[in-house]
Amino acid sequence: MSTDTPGIDPLLALRAPQDPACDVFLTGTVFLDIIFTGLDSAPVRGTESWARGMGSSPGGVANMATALARLGLHTSLAAAFGDDHYGEYCWDALEQGEGIDLSMSRTVPGWHSPVTVSMAYEGERTMVSHGHEAPAPSAVPGQAGAGPTETAPTAAAPNPAFPQCPPRARAAIASLVPGRSEPWVATAARHGALIFADVGWDETGRWDLDALPDLAHCEAFLPNAEEAMRYTRTDCPRAAAHALAERVPLAVVTLGAEGAYAVDGRTGAAAQVPAIEVEALDPTGAGDVFVAGFVTGTLADWPLADRLAFAGLTAALSVQEFGGSLSAPGWAEIAAWWQRIRTLDDQDPTALERYAFLEELLPTTARAWPLRRAVPTIGFRQ
Repeated sequence: MSTDTPGIDPLLALRAPQDPACDVFLTGTVFLDIIFTGLDSAPVRGTESWARGMGSSPGGVANMATALARLGLHTSLAAAFGDDHYGEYCWDALEQGEGIDLSMSRTVPGWHSPVTVSMAYEGERTMVSHGHEAPAPSAVPGQAGAGPTETAPTAAAPNPAFPQCPPRARAAIASLVPGRSEPWVATAARHGALIFADVGWDETGRWDLDALPDLAHCEAFLPNAEEAMRYTRTDCPRAAAHALAERVPLAVVTLGAEGAYAVDGRTGAAAQVPAIEVEALDPTGAGDVFVAGFVTGTLADWPLADRLAFAGLTAALSVQEFGGSLSAPGWAEIAAWWQRIRTLDDQDPTALERYAFLEELLPTTARAWPLRRAVPTIGFRQ
């Protein structure tokens, strides 16, 4: 990653003394991601494949937390970390490398970090993961931050990150699960946070919006096209977005190579922005980066089309590098793209105009010292 620049705060003009210190709160599972790139094809049974590239980085919920922090948002993450070297590396990379607030996170003695191995080839990826659910926090009080005192692991909790009383924040990001409600979501909404939510594949096959109780607390819902159509019983992603906008103030449906389509349920306004064509190295975490970009634009009170364009741009820039959190772009990467894209002769001036709003946001100078990033290999010493 290239260096960041000082003073890039997308919410600077909106900040007031009474505002919460936290811009975005999120919780979930942190994985150690090991990513292999440069594979010509999928691994073949009984053979050994050599990858031309490899990297390691914090993954899982760390992808989105990193993407938010690199866009200048004050980000707080509640997660469990193993007390192995993997957990220590992920904690250090997020807190020291990215400036993410981990005061609500904890280190769990005797629990090993979840691990995902991702293999990228032909524009797709195959993943193998291993991990155990983190044990519930002990009733024994401990220190906040790295390594609170806990008893030995016992029964697993529905949400091992335990944010029953999340910090005051402008926004919070939740992953909805059919048939399950997370109490912290309603609490965060009552305290004024805008809730942004995505959703995974419904393994039950029911695809029932009423089975997502936390949807009622959401400001924005961001499913992909297939998920949106199944939940709304429609055969068109745009029709699905309009149907979802009857349930949430903002419905955003990602359309893959076609970009994204959004509907503002309050005004009825709709916007669609096409995807940016790039040569993809690794799509890991691109959806998380898209959400981070959209949250940033929403909190900055940009027009709906600008939010979609910015989210799509950040996601497109991320797939050109390996790793979910490592590839999340900061303002320096966005500025470099904007400067370069305008020098290419084959660019459509009308398409470039879509991103003209970036002019007032982007940095003009690089900072003298690089921000410490998560290094792509475990074990290097400073």
